[in-house]
Amino acid sequence: MPYDRSLDDCLFTKSWETAAERLTVSVYSYNNGPKKLQITRENKTAAGEFRFAKLGRLSKEEITSILPLIQESLKDME
Repeated sequence: MPYDRSLDDCLFTKSWETAAERLTVSVYSYNNGPKKLQITRENKTAAGEFRFAKLGRLSKEEITSILPLIQESLKDME
């Protein structure tokens, strides 16, 4: 069965943003299945638009900035 976007429910989403990037913490449930955490990174282009990038490694600043968002998302995963 192929992925169907209409079955993917976003239960929580919050972002941390700097002048150059944005990290987003989200909780999704696909087809009423288990709730799962997703972290995405977007970098700002020269035109000022955000573009998806691989999450890769996180700096200490990034971790300390999104950790409260992750902890908050846990409440929506119960």
